[in-house]
Amino acid sequence: MATPHRPRTGSSSPSNEALAVEAANGETALLIIDMISSWDFPDAEKLLPGAVAITPSIVALKRRCKARGVPAIYVNDNRGRWRSDFNALVGLSMQSGGPGADITASLAPDHDDYFVLKPQQSAFVATPLEQLLGVLKARRLIVTGVASDQCVMSTATDARMHGFEVVLPRDCTATQTARRHAMLLEQCETVFGIATTSGPRIRLPAARSRKR
Repeated sequence: MATPHRPRTGSSSPSNEALAVEAANGETALLIIDMISSWDFPDAEKLLPGAVAITPSIVALKRRCKARGVPAIYVNDNRGRWRSDFNALVGLSMQSGGPGADITASLAPDHDDYFVLKPQQSAFVATPLEQLLGVLKARRLIVTGVASDQCVMSTATDARMHGFEVVLPRDCTATQTARRHAMLLEQCETVFGIATTSGPRIRLPAARSRKR
């Protein structure tokens, strides 16, 4: 099984920064699903406007999470590129230009973020995500990204079956149409018991006290 890595972005850092050595504060982790993309797949033009609309909300939520010691994990389809990696996907997205590149620029991963590449809709299928969450000691997942009624939903329901608490913020997820997204949110709450609290209202752990 592949080892999860941190993006090689920003300034250089000690080699041990590539290791997941600090537990997630409040046992909470943020998942950002399929927002880094070249948007060159079938029907991408129908999904892209929703992704553009939720980007500021995800950026704001990630900023809050990072300030509270909640790690961010980028989860992306490998799109059949078995010789690729996350940094290559970031590069391809930026080269594609347009709104997709703007999303990637806004959500550019930090050097201390994590990433996982997935071959299927769920982030738990044939990936090291559960292993990474175990190392981070995370038991509560905030699941964001696209498409809310496909990869996001598959990941959220799988997370519940693996025993995680799940929050799916309504303003940080989107799909091809507003009607489909509304149906998904209702199903989450009434069928699966998944909270759909908006990003600004999500309860986060208190910031860790600074060591002297």
